[in-house]
Amino acid sequence: MEQQKLSHFKTISEFHRSRNLPPPEHPLISVINVQDIKHYSEPINMVLDYYSISLKRDFNGKFSYGQSEYDFEEGLMYFISPNQVFRIEHSKDELIRQQGWLLLIHPDFFWKTALSKTIKQYDFFDYSVNEALFLSDKEERIINAIIENIKQEYHTNIDSFSQSIIVSQIETLLNYSERFYQRQFITRKIDNHKILTALEHTLNNYFKSDDLIRKGLLTVQFISDALNISPNYLSNLLKSLTGQSTQQHIHDKLISEAKQRLSTSNRSISEIAYDLGFEHSQSFSKLFKKKTNISPLEFRQSFN
Repeated sequence: MEQQKLSHFKTISEFHRSRNLPPPEHPLISVINVQDIKHYSEPINMVLDYYSISLKRDFNGKFSYGQSEYDFEEGLMYFISPNQVFRIEHSKDELIRQQGWLLLIHPDFFWKTALSKTIKQYDFFDYSVNEALFLSDKEERIINAIIENIKQEYHTNIDSFSQSIIVSQIETLLNYSERFYQRQFITRKIDNHKILTALEHTLNNYFKSDDLIRKGLLTVQFISDALNISPNYLSNLLKSLTGQSTQQHIHDKLISEAKQRLSTSNRSISEIAYDLGFEHSQSFSKLFKKKTNISPLEFRQSFN
């Protein structure tokens, strides 16, 4: 991917001007019909200082976010938090026939509301683009109805109730999105089974190699990089399928390896802790006791 100029949009009004759109009716929030957006033929990298939530269909081109690339062929939603760099490359061979909407929300719109803090709890803003939310027809109708409510509210005369009503609609939109992601974790069984298999393979290979000594303790970031899945998406998927996060899976594998080495080798507990990637044996002993309710020494003594 050749280096492209980065377009930085600090305000929603700047984005409107860049796409030949009328000025937004509200400076801090806007719902845009994607068919109304002027598109550039050349690829464009951009970063926004505000939240972007989109639902798109029939997008002729490629969308890149982080290290992932996706071709939009069916209706799906994706979520981008402020200051995230992404790239859009439109098809040069076909007419653009995409449909859908784009919701832009500046963080200042949430000022003095609970959502200003709780919005950070919605992990899907940090998912990669290939982890977008696929919607059923029924789910799409629910989401579109909420968007219509938001549009109607800020199209009317702004009053003292407007902000709280729109914020409550946005929160409803996010809660439904979280529910639909949980459904997606369950229904996409084949892909998810492959992820579980790949996770087990990655864990086994790490503990069989010299990586523990060279790189130290296995991390969630290492696992997510190996599986090409964002850390939050992976942990939420695993919680849905197994009830445990990625970190808990790592700890379970770590304790399993520790038990095997404590029961079958004569190496000291400090040496085993080092072999497993711990810098300090006290940290190993603390984790082992937390997970098993006994110390490594007590576990080893139970075999004598």
